[in-house]
Amino acid sequence: MMADEDSYSTRSTSSHGTPSPSHNHALQQYIYSQLDGRFKQLQDEREEVQKKTFTKWVNSHLQRVTCRILDLYMDLRDGRMLIKLLEVLCGEALPKPTRGKMRIHSLENVDKTLQFLKDQKVHLENMGSHDIVDGNHRLTLGLIWTIILRFQIQDISIETEDNTEKKSAKDALLLWCQMKTKEYSNVRIKNFTTSWRDGLAFNALIHKHRPDLIDFDNLKKSTPEKNLQNAFSVAEQDLGLTKLLDPEDVNLEQPDEKSVMTYVVTYYHYFNKMKALAVEGKRIGKVLDNAIEAEKMANEYDSLASDLLLWIDHTISSLNGREFPNSLGGVQQLLQAFSMYRTTEKPPNFIKKGDLEVLLFTIQSKMRANNQKVFTPRDGKLVGDINRAWEDLERAEHERELALRNELIRQEKLEQLAHRFGRKAALRETWLSENQRLIAQDNFGHDLAAVEAADKKHEAIETDIAAYRERVQAVVAVASELESEQYHDVAQVLEQRDNMQNLWEVLQELLAARRQRLEQHLALQRAFQEMLYIMSWMDEMKGRLQSQDYGKHLLDVEDLLQKHSLLEADITIQAEPVKTVCAAASKFSENGEGYKPCEPNEVQEHVTLLEDEYRELGDLAIARRARLEDSRRLHQFLWDTAEVEVWAREVEPLLASEDIGRDLTGAQRLLTRHEAFEDEMIGRHNRLHQVTAEGQRLVDDGHFGAPQIEKRLADIAQCWAALEKLASKRKQLLEKAVGLYTVQADADDLVGWLSAVSCLASSEDFGHDEASARALDKKHKELHEEVESYRPALSTMNEQLQAVPPEILEETGVAQHVQDLDVQFNTVAGHAAARRKRLDDTLALYTMFSEAEACDLWIDEKGKWLHSLQIPDTLEDLEVMQHRFETLEPEMNGIASRIGIVNDLANRLLQDEHPSEAEIKCKSDNLNSRWKDFCDMLEKKKDGLHSTLRLKNFKLDSHETKMWIKDKTRVIESTQDLGNDLAGVMALQRKLSGMERDLSAIESKLSDLQAEAEGLAMKHPDQAAEIIAQLEDIQEAWAELKETLRNREESLGEATKLQKFLQDVDDFQAWLSKTQRDIASEDLQVSPDEMEMLLRQHEAIKNEIDNSQDDFHHIQDMGKVVTQDQTDPQYMFLQQRLQALDSGWDDLNKMWDNQHRMLSQTHAYTSFIHDAHQAEGILSNQEYVLGRVEMPKTLEVAEVAIKKHEGFLKTMDTNEEKIISVMDSGRTLIAEQNPNSNKIQETIDSIDERHTRNRAAAKDALTQFKDNKTLQTFLQHCQDLKLWIDEKMLTAQDMSYDEARDLHSKWQKHQAFTAEMSSNKEWLDKVDDVSSESNLELFKILKIFCFLINYHGITTL
Repeated sequence: MMADEDSYSTRSTSSHGTPSPSHNHALQQYIYSQLDGRFKQLQDEREEVQKKTFTKWVNSHLQRVTCRILDLYMDLRDGRMLIKLLEVLCGEALPKPTRGKMRIHSLENVDKTLQFLKDQKVHLENMGSHDIVDGNHRLTLGLIWTIILRFQIQDISIETEDNTEKKSAKDALLLWCQMKTKEYSNVRIKNFTTSWRDGLAFNALIHKHRPDLIDFDNLKKSTPEKNLQNAFSVAEQDLGLTKLLDPEDVNLEQPDEKSVMTYVVTYYHYFNKMKALAVEGKRIGKVLDNAIEAEKMANEYDSLASDLLLWIDHTISSLNGREFPNSLGGVQQLLQAFSMYRTTEKPPNFIKKGDLEVLLFTIQSKMRANNQKVFTPRDGKLVGDINRAWEDLERAEHERELALRNELIRQEKLEQLAHRFGRKAALRETWLSENQRLIAQDNFGHDLAAVEAADKKHEAIETDIAAYRERVQAVVAVASELESEQYHDVAQVLEQRDNMQNLWEVLQELLAARRQRLEQHLALQRAFQEMLYIMSWMDEMKGRLQSQDYGKHLLDVEDLLQKHSLLEADITIQAEPVKTVCAAASKFSENGEGYKPCEPNEVQEHVTLLEDEYRELGDLAIARRARLEDSRRLHQFLWDTAEVEVWAREVEPLLASEDIGRDLTGAQRLLTRHEAFEDEMIGRHNRLHQVTAEGQRLVDDGHFGAPQIEKRLADIAQCWAALEKLASKRKQLLEKAVGLYTVQADADDLVGWLSAVSCLASSEDFGHDEASARALDKKHKELHEEVESYRPALSTMNEQLQAVPPEILEETGVAQHVQDLDVQFNTVAGHAAARRKRLDDTLALYTMFSEAEACDLWIDEKGKWLHSLQIPDTLEDLEVMQHRFETLEPEMNGIASRIGIVNDLANRLLQDEHPSEAEIKCKSDNLNSRWKDFCDMLEKKKDGLHSTLRLKNFKLDSHETKMWIKDKTRVIESTQDLGNDLAGVMALQRKLSGMERDLSAIESKLSDLQAEAEGLAMKHPDQAAEIIAQLEDIQEAWAELKETLRNREESLGEATKLQKFLQDVDDFQAWLSKTQRDIASEDLQVSPDEMEMLLRQHEAIKNEIDNSQDDFHHIQDMGKVVTQDQTDPQYMFLQQRLQALDSGWDDLNKMWDNQHRMLSQTHAYTSFIHDAHQAEGILSNQEYVLGRVEMPKTLEVAEVAIKKHEGFLKTMDTNEEKIISVMDSGRTLIAEQNPNSNKIQETIDSIDERHTRNRAAAKDALTQFKDNKTLQTFLQHCQDLKLWIDEKMLTAQDMSYDEARDLHSKWQKHQAFTAEMSSNKEWLDKVDDVSSESNLELFKILKIFCFLINYHGITTL
């Protein structure tokens, strides 16, 4: 499959060079589909192997109870086989399986097995009884594997050489396999998959325990099938192990791990059981032999231990000595003696120590085996004592060895350093002396090339010497080290070091002096060379500036000026080099002490000559420019005046035309053209004004062409005045024609419209009902608005006719036509107004009658309901009726507004004297009268209802208040049996909690009832006696309650104070709990504003805590007095409450401090995040702008783009302070160890990276813009040159020179043309020099230019 994918990829790439996105997608889909199919296939194969293995494993255990399963998934669904399997494995009886074949019975059986496994601490994740009953393959296999792990593998323990450790199931079993097969070189068990594939591991396990069954040496790794079959057959036939696997199940690329482990664990249990039986028989034989030798061996141990301890003490005392000889030979002798001790003296005693431990272990083992009292050596001779003494010996030995080796290393190092120092110091002294002799020579030469060669040589010497500095310093460092280590011959070393340092310092001074002299020579020779170059250039420039050619026409003068500007730029640019070289040379012309590479007088002569030549060159340039400027002004003036005069002659026939058009469209088109011509005249007049002003300035300045200029000024002024006069006359004629044609067209349109509207305005149809009248009114409004919209148009026509000359009006008859139109329009407008009035009255009449009828119907309906209404007796019915009256009020408001509309319409119609005046008045009066009667009746019903409802509520409130007072009286009386001690006071406090608040509420309620009773007694005189009696009963109960409370307070005495103290404790405890909850519930916010608000709230809590501090101390002081010398449990409980209050107060302050610190840090973090988001917004805007940079295509746009980008860079500079401020604040938070330091650092890194990237991108963009501007400038020059060439091609292609009559004049024109072409040749050369990219455009220009040159040759012939 992978080969197919490779070939597909190769074909796709080779055919197209690079694979297309569609090919890549197809390839990915193909690979994914192949991998998915392969993965599914492997998964199914592995599941099938597990099923077969687990089925055989289950049957191997179920055969003990004569049971068997055929299909693992189907036969375990009813749960019965699972119960039997677990009974066989654990040896316990499980609950009997439920009989029946229904699903519920199967679920119960499986639940029993799962519950048993959970009781055995077996973890079953995401597995339920329904999964097994439904035959879920994956979960059924998982359940069997979990059972195998729990009852077969989990308790495996491995006995290693060190200890017995409990590993995980898999690791323990793997370690056991590795231990059993470690002697077999061709068996390496690393896992339970590929390590068993060749079958050698199974054979090795059997051969390790039963070598008589397997001929392991004849097995080959290349025959896995044979090996596997051999091992499985031997295990089944000779060992009785069920064959859980087949060779083809293991001989795979990746065998199933769980199946292999299931089979291997049967080997483990079988061989472990066999080993236990073999070991058990050997233990009894040794008991008697060990008992005989125990006493003899104990005596031997005591003697050997005494001798060993004596030797250890003597050896330690000798090893602790630290007096070493101060020489390399002496230290080497001591080290040799120490080595002899370790190789000859120590090993025998170490063997004795080991023999003692073995001897003691042997004695104790034998005595334990014989059930004798275990032998214990005397104090000081125990194994632990000997081991501690030996550890002291090892420690002393180690310290002795370290001391000897350190001293040996130190002595060897000093000897090597001294030898190396002497050798290298001699080499350094020789080298320094030779270089001093070399530097003392000054053979620089007398020209620039020789001095530069000497400079390069000197640089090589400096480089060599500088590189040698490290070598000298290394030698000095060696001497310093010998001095610090107190080398015995250190005096000679220091003397040689000082001599070498002196030589080095002298060499450095000589080198610096030679470098200074060499630099002076080099600077002087460079200045002389530069002077020669400048003098040669100035001689060339003088020849060009002294030319007498000032141009014969405008283009020629422009070309000369352009060339002269380039010369002046070159001269200006050259000023700085002249100044620089003169300043450089003048340094060597000063008289004074010090080294002089040349005579000062010679240098000064060169400087003076160069300055004089440059000043003369500048004067020549100024004189030539003044002459060229005068010539250009003259030719420019003549060119401009000729251009204006030609244009005036061209347009003069057009202005003299008498054509005004045949209709409005023609007249408007002529007027538009004339207005465009006038705009052109204004532009040309401004240009003419500039030209004449320039000519007058030339005359005033006394130009050499003044007479010619004055004549041209007079001619052009006369020509322009005549042109303006013709234009004004032409415009007046066209405007009159347009006005006349406009009035005539508008009048014709209006006549047609009035004819159509006249019939509608005089119609007598006003509708037969409200809907039709409203529709006619809407249409007539639109008609009226349309009529009025034409009135301004008629006025405009009259105004336009007044502006038209009378003679034109008489000829056309338009004036009379407009007067008739005005009369007709006024008639139509009058008819429309009258019809509008009639329609409004008709609509108002229909609307009034309709609304009045609707109101009458509503009044009739509601009036019948009010007449039949009776006031009920029960409170519920009264409340229902009150709700119905409340819902009636919105309806009445709506009806009242509709009645108001009816009255308004009626009044308007009566004022207009409508024909139906009597009917309108009768309808309106009848409706108002009925509405007034309905409102009076409604108010009477509402008053009766409200009065009855108040009386019912009063009786109910009176009864409830009386019962409330009696309940409080019973509560107070129930406290009579309580004592005055703390227990009684606390019980009283619990019972009377809230009593004071309730009494205040009762008193307020009594006041309200008394006021209500007075009002009801006046409203219902027949029930006044009953109302007063109820109020007196309530007042009597209230008086009894107050008397009972006063008597109880007098009987309490001092207990009242105690009660008040307990109340204060309760209040303070409640406040303390509330404040702690407030602090704990302060959720951290996201925005800085919310965090600031939260901090202010937190500070307010602190103020409240500070204000409560006095109350806390008062309660503590009072509590100490109350609980002092008290042993009653209630007082002890009060003391515990006070202690809890003290602890709560401390916790409150700590909570506030911790929360304040967290809030402050969070506020700082949120502020930083807010600022960071702003900075990221700035950076995103910058990235957006930089990501859309496009190079302009023209020079003008390129210049604008550069200015715009420079403004963008200034904005970036302005925003940079904000970004740096954000990063600085973030680093401050990190330094303060803010909890969010990691996030802050990530944000800072992100902002810094983006800021740096944007900076680099902006600089690159500016560079690209500047490069693009250079390119566009070049392309613009190419375009201008191409346009000039295209223009001149017309002249070059003129083939009429063969006619003899105009040959001389054409020859003269051609001479001027060739001169212009020669001047532009330099322009082309310059473009050619700049060009490096537009090769095609340049090729075209060169081709055309060559054609012009060829034409010049032909015409010359």
